[in-house]
Amino acid sequence: MSESVLDSFGLFLKNNREKVIRLLLMAVIIILVSYVFSTRGFSSLQKFIQTHRQFSIIISLAIYAVLGATPIPSEPLTIFITSLDGPIYALLMATVGNTLAALVEFYIGGNIGNLADFEEKKSRLPFHLGDLPINSPYLLLLGRMLPGFGPKFISIICGVYHISMFTYVWTTLVSNLLGAAIVAYGGYGLINLF
Repeated sequence: MSESVLDSFGLFLKNNREKVIRLLLMAVIIILVSYVFSTRGFSSLQKFIQTHRQFSIIISLAIYAVLGATPIPSEPLTIFITSLDGPIYALLMATVGNTLAALVEFYIGGNIGNLADFEEKKSRLPFHLGDLPINSPYLLLLGRMLPGFGPKFISIICGVYHISMFTYVWTTLVSNLLGAAIVAYGGYGLINLF
């Protein structure tokens, strides 16, 4: 059993070498930013971000994309960006970053669907979940508004069901824009309150 798991993992690494390298580079960037923040404090991090704007944009978007593959929410990052550059910039970064994260989740869901032969199994889902109109824009928009893991769940399910990329992207952008506006301006209000 363990040999087949190791063989499968080795095959996965061989077939996805570029993706694994990109993910490792993003992890290194996140670790470096965390180290700088923990050792030098907020003011030095703020100064670094303001002097290296392009680099900070790439790092922020990479962090959003990595968070898409984890259960960690991205709202603290949005509030952090709001504290540095204001709500409009944070709204733009959160919308683009969360859309990138949603594309990562969509890709993960697409691979789950291919691996598990989901078409055959969806008819046996409880509560008639296999009968939901997953390609409906209304369901995609409302599902993303569920608190907690709603957006991640919808993204993965859309990947499993191979939803049209056009429908998926526009519903994702609309819901991410609304969510980012609430978090960025809410965070800005809280920052100004304290």
